[in-house]
Amino acid sequence: IILFLLTNLAVMAVLLISTKLLGIDAYLGSNYNGLLLFALLLGMGGSFISLLLSKTLAIRSMRVRLLTPEDLSDPETYWLAQTIATISQNAGIKVPDIGIYEGAPNAFATGYDKDNALVAVSTGLLHIMDKEELEGVLAHEIGHIANGDMVTLSLLQGVINALIIFLARVIGSVIDKAVFKNRDGYGIAYYLFVFVAEMVLGIVASMIVMWFSRYREYRADEASASLVGTDKMVKALKRLQSLKENPPLPKEMAAFGISGNFSSLFSSHPPLEQRIENLLGRKKSLYER
Repeated sequence: IILFLLTNLAVMAVLLISTKLLGIDAYLGSNYNGLLLFALLLGMGGSFISLLLSKTLAIRSMRVRLLTPEDLSDPETYWLAQTIATISQNAGIKVPDIGIYEGAPNAFATGYDKDNALVAVSTGLLHIMDKEELEGVLAHEIGHIANGDMVTLSLLQGVINALIIFLARVIGSVIDKAVFKNRDGYGIAYYLFVFVAEMVLGIVASMIVMWFSRYREYRADEASASLVGTDKMVKALKRLQSLKENPPLPKEMAAFGISGNFSSLFSSHPPLEQRIENLLGRKKSLYER
């Protein structure tokens, strides 16, 4: 988080210097520094709040039922809890809260901290996967937690939000003053072009965030392979691949599930076949060493 904050300040410093050198700040008036602060606080604030509330919102939105000591009397539930505990200890993190929710085959992890996280598994996944496949999925989700993916993805979104807010208002102000010659406050052109710029920049930003999300999936797959073995993770992915229908999680949880959408540049997950190839290639490389 400290590294992220320093990076964000560095980005803002570069923007500040660049706009001054290019003379763009002349079109922004006296509120230029205030705009930088506004963009930073608004962009980062929303991202941090979402991160802090992610676990609570996930439980409510997905209607997750957290396991209690009474649930451990059931052999299958006991196995689930023990497996997550063992993998978590091997990954060097505190055992996360464990939940089950009704839904299509999927699972997700969330939480603002490695030692205050949640792993939730759908009833659909528990029904269609054997224990080896489930181990692969559970290790994948714990890999997300151990890698700090929830935090890094939220922080990246915060940086991008701040950039969108800042750049959209710079574009709107420059067009309003340089093209439409409005020198008295902000005209209609300012608000129109801020809206358009935010839409366009938001699309580009989504591509960047989803690229990072796909990168995280490869890392979580590799973490699973290290924790429980490549074969179990590959087996789990092939099971998901065999399903005719695999509805994605809601938007809020999609980036943290074992499976997601595959719409090219806006996909939160790489295609399953590419993930399988990556794991098999990694296994071959380790074997050759």
